[in-house]
Amino acid sequence: MHKSFDLFFVSSNNHKYQESKIILDSLGIDIGYLKSNLEEIQSSSLETIAMAKARDAFSKFKKPVIIEDDGLFIDSIDGFPGPYSSYVFKTIGNKGILNLLKNNRKAKFVSIIAYCDKTILQSFVGKLDGKISKIQKGKGWGFDPIFIPNNFKKTFAELNNKNELSHRYKALKKFSKWYLHK
Repeated sequence: MHKSFDLFFVSSNNHKYQESKIILDSLGIDIGYLKSNLEEIQSSSLETIAMAKARDAFSKFKKPVIIEDDGLFIDSIDGFPGPYSSYVFKTIGNKGILNLLKNNRKAKFVSIIAYCDKTILQSFVGKLDGKISKIQKGKGWGFDPIFIPNNFKKTFAELNNKNELSHRYKALKKFSKWYLHK
């Protein structure tokens, strides 16, 4: 029997959905998954990109949706790759990022959760400060093998509790408080 959902996570990235589902399940929200390549506008603002993606997802599926867009912002290279993180990861990967850096390795991950239904378009931001490791460590996806959260010695890829402290967790927690009380 097919399960009916009130809310759907829309993305072409199954990893993002799986992480988000685990986090939202722990916060009392059950979500479905709609795999789709959403239009990604070019902007220096993650929030602008996320809001456009959420509108695009709702227009395609006509169901309440959330999308997640995130970026890795590295201080010593003026916040690069920021909203271009996906493209940068596909083109130069973690090794390319490591080759760009010298001494200042401070960075932050930012996640935007955007919700859209027939009448509401709302966004929620989560940020996590950290630094870029000197070498890749662990078997994770995306930039997880090179991002070390502040007050930790291990990368996201090496941590068992990433979903309890990540930028995505922080944004989803804000979203869940709002969603469960709207």
